[in-house]
Amino acid sequence: MATGARGGDLLGIAGLSRLDVVRLLEAADAIGAPAGAEIDRTSLRGRAVACLFDASSARHRARFVGAARRLDAAVIEVVAGSEPLVATIARVVALRADVFVIGHAASGAPHLAARWLEERGARCAVVNAGDGEHEDPIEALLGARAIRRATGRRDDFSHLRVAIVGDALHAPLARSSAMLLSTLGAEVRLCAPATLLPPALASLRPKDAPGVVRAVHRLDEAIDAADVVLALPLDAALVGSFVPSSAEYARTYGLSARRLARAKPGALVLHPDAPHHGPEIDDEVAGVVLADDGVAVWSAALALAVQGSISGSSSDRS
Repeated sequence: MATGARGGDLLGIAGLSRLDVVRLLEAADAIGAPAGAEIDRTSLRGRAVACLFDASSARHRARFVGAARRLDAAVIEVVAGSEPLVATIARVVALRADVFVIGHAASGAPHLAARWLEERGARCAVVNAGDGEHEDPIEALLGARAIRRATGRRDDFSHLRVAIVGDALHAPLARSSAMLLSTLGAEVRLCAPATLLPPALASLRPKDAPGVVRAVHRLDEAIDAADVVLALPLDAALVGSFVPSSAEYARTYGLSARRLARAKPGALVLHPDAPHHGPEIDDEVAGVVLADDGVAVWSAALALAVQGSISGSSSDRS
């Protein structure tokens, strides 16, 4: 992640230190608190934020726009069309944007943008709004903030057991969440059929992270004494190839009140979308929807990117 004159890129959870993560979460708390709303309302006044959201990241758009407007930034919506991504990036530079928010189906698109801008000395920070199957750092931060608010823990998730149930192979939220939560010290259990688990779990635990990331194939084992359960949506396109049927998936990996009884009393259940109760989660299960808390986290990411206050390493650009 680049810092200094360019500002602070938020390209993913990979490369963020524990301090970086806590700084982002604390900023979101400050912005989300009623007493801090007026203080932060004009922190991006006079700044231009360009955004590119394709169909894969469209769900982020409303929260991003709400955050940018809350901070009094000028929003420039960029349409890529059929041109190469580097041509779109060049247009962003011509528009003199201070931050470029990019959500793109191609893994590594934000890293390409950051590298291109850095090579040309452009004063424009890049924020990743989801890049294919690679990362979704904003949504992972939403989950961490929900856990902090529910458990009262601030910067230490030691001894916290988190089960991430569902497609950990294709879902960028699974990858980003595993890295973020293990960075804060949590024990992360990825639970899915073998066909939906990544082959290299070591890449999901940052070097020197105090937490643990491990694969668990049985749902009962994954949620046993869990403090938090994150249910990932099952993409219908995977049915028939990666899983036999929706009914079979629901029977084996679907969250129900009966199954959740194995978790700790009062365990937090998280879900990225609403209302999206499919084979992964029964209608009887009440949970916290990550999308409901998006504006504060987006506001923090934009404000710290402009300030250059995210100090991770740029070495993760690949």
